[in-house]
Amino acid sequence: MADREHPAFPESLRLRASVLAEVRRFFAERGVMEVETPLLRSHTVTDVHLQSFEVRAHDHSPPRLFLQTSPEYAMKRLLAAGSGPIYQIGKAFRAKERSRLHNPEFTILEWYRPGFSLADLMDEVEQLITHLLCRQKIIRYTYGELFRKYLNLDPHSIGLQELQQRCAELIDVSGADLDTTDYLQLLMDQKIEPMLPDRCFVYQYPSAQAALSVVAPDVDGVPVAQRFELYLEGMELANGYFELTDAAEQRARFECDLARRQQLGLPEIPIDEDMLAALEAGLPSCAGAALGFDRLLMVLGESRDIGDVISYPLD
Repeated sequence: MADREHPAFPESLRLRASVLAEVRRFFAERGVMEVETPLLRSHTVTDVHLQSFEVRAHDHSPPRLFLQTSPEYAMKRLLAAGSGPIYQIGKAFRAKERSRLHNPEFTILEWYRPGFSLADLMDEVEQLITHLLCRQKIIRYTYGELFRKYLNLDPHSIGLQELQQRCAELIDVSGADLDTTDYLQLLMDQKIEPMLPDRCFVYQYPSAQAALSVVAPDVDGVPVAQRFELYLEGMELANGYFELTDAAEQRARFECDLARRQQLGLPEIPIDEDMLAALEAGLPSCAGAALGFDRLLMVLGESRDIGDVISYPLD
């Protein structure tokens, strides 16, 4: 295909440029500083659901390096060093098949707000989306509320055996080696997400899905992860955390990830000691969000495929 025939030329190029400028204006007006962090590092995420690209020299000599799945770890080091509120627009990489919503190389918008609560961050995400899309208010649901509404089950208290039985009634999970989190994610993906309105936040996830967020009791005293996901027109567009600042707890979660990776036969990943050292030194109380910029352009440009808004998607 000639370059001029690519769907991204020229309309989506202009759209990308204008939205980048508008996002930078949005954060500049709020006193949030733009930063850059390395794409290539000796550490990466331990999350079993994210697979990184490993990069080696042609002679396979050390060090072992990874393309980053997000700038989160490096940005937290900046926060701990006293940067104040920061954002970054840059490339991220995830080893996943090319699909309508996924390209292995993509653009991510990530920002951190010291002193913000999770609710404050949700408000700011909504302000950004409303500013760019001129759409109505975004509805907010708790994770438990959706599971009770659509599946008549409590995701915070259901046991693994009962959850296996319910999943078997609703979707094909034969032969799968899944834990509670996996089963809940399948139900969310296949049974709940298709029922969501065009614009909504989902928050207060099960504590086992906390990742790098704080776990705290909800109004009923149930421990829940202080995190959210934003869905826009059927797509998961952004997520946000009230960030965990306890280095010992974060190390324990990383080690749980590594044990699960070993169980699943996934590559062993070195724990990012630099990030843990930043937590130990004193990460300020903050909330942070990550937004799929290409997916945002899909909504703005009314595109059905992420390749339509990227200059040269992976073939």
